[in-house]
Amino acid sequence: MHSTRKPNKKVKRWSSEIADLTIGLKLAQPRENFWAFRLWMHPELLASWWQWDAAQNLQQFYDDFVAGKRPKIVLQAPPQHGKTTLLEDFIAWCAGKNPNLKAFFASYSEDLGIRVNLDLQRLFTNERYLLCFPKTTIAEQNAVTQVGRYLRNSSVIEYVGGKGSFKNTTVEGQITGQGLDFGFIDDPIKGRAEASSKVTRDKTWNWLTDDFFTRFSDPAGMLMIMTRWHVDDPVGRWIERFPETKILRYTAIAEQDEFAPDGMLLRHKGEALFPAHKSLEFLMERKKLLTEASWELIYQQNPIVVGGGMLPIEKLRVTPQFDRSKVMTTVRYIDKAGADSEDAAYTAGVRMHSMSDGTFVISHVFRGQWSALEREEKIKEWVEVDAGEFDAYEVHVEQEPGSGGKESAERTIRMLAGHAVYADKVTGAKEIRCEPFAAQVQGGNVWLVAGAWCADFLDECEVFPAGKWKDQVDAAAGAFSKLTTGTAYLPLEKWL
Repeated sequence: MHSTRKPNKKVKRWSSEIADLTIGLKLAQPRENFWAFRLWMHPELLASWWQWDAAQNLQQFYDDFVAGKRPKIVLQAPPQHGKTTLLEDFIAWCAGKNPNLKAFFASYSEDLGIRVNLDLQRLFTNERYLLCFPKTTIAEQNAVTQVGRYLRNSSVIEYVGGKGSFKNTTVEGQITGQGLDFGFIDDPIKGRAEASSKVTRDKTWNWLTDDFFTRFSDPAGMLMIMTRWHVDDPVGRWIERFPETKILRYTAIAEQDEFAPDGMLLRHKGEALFPAHKSLEFLMERKKLLTEASWELIYQQNPIVVGGGMLPIEKLRVTPQFDRSKVMTTVRYIDKAGADSEDAAYTAGVRMHSMSDGTFVISHVFRGQWSALEREEKIKEWVEVDAGEFDAYEVHVEQEPGSGGKESAERTIRMLAGHAVYADKVTGAKEIRCEPFAAQVQGGNVWLVAGAWCADFLDECEVFPAGKWKDQVDAAAGAFSKLTTGTAYLPLEKWL
């Protein structure tokens, strides 16, 4: 028999109040915590420690702004790791917290600014966002011109009922008369070619200082996302003037063990930043495709002066062959390393010739990370090849400081008995020892003979002395020194 009792209105009301309270408690955290907001807005978010860490820093950025501290952050991370999406979420969260705030976004790309704008429009009209921040709304339809309506178009979003807005433009775009509380910059320079131009760097910096930064309110905060293409880029100049700027640098592959401020281990040296998204295998494939300079710039956020630096590679001309009859003397200079691990230095041997026309030719370079036994075998193999091809030939082996370096050089000399082999006891920094050789490179007096070794040699020259590896350049500088000031001899017939 079915009950005919009517529903209790008090119970129904109580259940509704409990449901509302539950929703309210659930939304309290994302309203106050940016990371919780991201998780609320993106239930499918593939989370990682670096996104969490960046969110904590952006939360502090907002708190510092509220406290009137004029916060400044530079965020650096590899491509395709979610930097722009992180920034979009932060802009939306700040607008939800205070719809009276004015935010300005600038990038080298108009398309990127429009994309961010449209993404924000979708966020502001998302049901989950409106549940979290019901007081921050935008016009229901696009409003291009101001005729008593709040604007909503591809360059401006105004918050209904508030004084705040989001505006996007390009670097060097018009912002006269605009005031802002948050300045967001996402890649003000397009790429490496543009960053290599001082004219472009100066124009970008002048716009940032004269047009963009002068629109800041008193407590305004600045957040810049940028690939470090050059040491003299806007980030470099900004840090020089504001050394207190917080730098959030996330490398694709950890260069050392990384820890949170509380001492918690975040990742070990050699681990990928976001392995669930970009695996270590994926990153290593990219590294193989790039020069050392490109890898350091794009993935490790390590700016290096390239092209026109100490060893401008455009001055190192490659020839398919050279006239051996013009060879005056030949030196093979060897810079030895004693380990075969991935992080160990390389053993490098440069074969260089002084030519009768006053130029210098590098005809071969061997390079590898070998065990001591394998290294000695490789050295002997190439010395014997050289001696069979060139007269007036010498070998010089760099002797590292200390008894270990002396013994290592002596072992190599004994192994090469029958050849003219000398130990070279070096002193001073590699950069200083390289200066005489660099002067000849800068003067266009050094040629390379085409070979498989050329790419690695040019890569190292391009980033010297800021690059990780210096062995080939050091060996080239040593060979040049012996050809010009050392013991390399010239047979009598060469003088005749």
